[in-house]
Amino acid sequence: MEREKVWITGACGFMGQHLTDFLIDKGCEVLSTTYHPTTNIKELNKRAVIMECDVRDKKRVYSIVESFAPSKIFHLAAQSYPTLSWEDPWYTLETNVIGTTNIFEAVKAFTPECKILNACTSAEYGFVSPEEVPVREDHSLNPLQPYGVSKLAQEKLAYQYFKNFGVKSVSVRIFNTTGPKKVNDVCSDFTRRLIEIEKGIKPEKKLLVGNLNTRRAITDVRDVIEAFDLALDKATIGEVYNLSGRNVYRIGAIVDTLKDLVQFDFEVKQDSGLIRPTDEPIIYGDSSKFKKETCWEPKIPLEKTLEDMLNYWRETL
Repeated sequence: MEREKVWITGACGFMGQHLTDFLIDKGCEVLSTTYHPTTNIKELNKRAVIMECDVRDKKRVYSIVESFAPSKIFHLAAQSYPTLSWEDPWYTLETNVIGTTNIFEAVKAFTPECKILNACTSAEYGFVSPEEVPVREDHSLNPLQPYGVSKLAQEKLAYQYFKNFGVKSVSVRIFNTTGPKKVNDVCSDFTRRLIEIEKGIKPEKKLLVGNLNTRRAITDVRDVIEAFDLALDKATIGEVYNLSGRNVYRIGAIVDTLKDLVQFDFEVKQDSGLIRPTDEPIIYGDSSKFKKETCWEPKIPLEKTLEDMLNYWRETL
């Protein structure tokens, strides 16, 4: 039986690493491309075909789609850091908008039956008041940084290519997601610092924190990866869906959970430098539309996620 051929763009991002493992274990023939990796490329599953691809390079994208002829593309390649998008809006927009255009044009030209998972973001909503959560897909979209704007453009491109040319895609607005290999989020920062303390890399048993009162619906990356797979098999082509955790956690409660997961006591100290001037009080999405169509449910509890993240840092630091 011929294996299903899938292309993962941005495979050396946090989610791409996990998705590569998932699809290989499922029996797919996986092409994983990367450019400016944000995770350790040595950890990328060697059973995949690994290549470099800058999605801004039209000829390169066309060549890959024409020669590999995937039946599915999981489009994760992006400049995905909101802060960096202010520092370099040009690179952000070129990667996220032009790169997406190249992929959709290549599929239109060479593999019109190919399905595309279009990875977007909750940052498209912009500021959402506590009274408006869990936010639904029909909420107004007013992104607050170039990153969010670029992802909204990416989503609208997917809609246009579907309506005008029949290019098959599903767009998912991803909310807070964490897990092993994640960097630059609160769970990753906390777990890494604690293992640095455990290993003696940090001499003081002190955890520096920002605002402990903000609340986030947090999903384990492995649950989100399962949702990606379900999206292309069961969701409605051309539609947009929220992917959000079902439980909302106060950041201070995450610290309390971590106290039970390590074998030492530590001091918690607030650092004003870690407090963001525009930190949303709560980020929480309504995923009922996606759940109804796919029967997806997040399964991994936060305690398990944090434990696995601590173990990942134990192995890699």
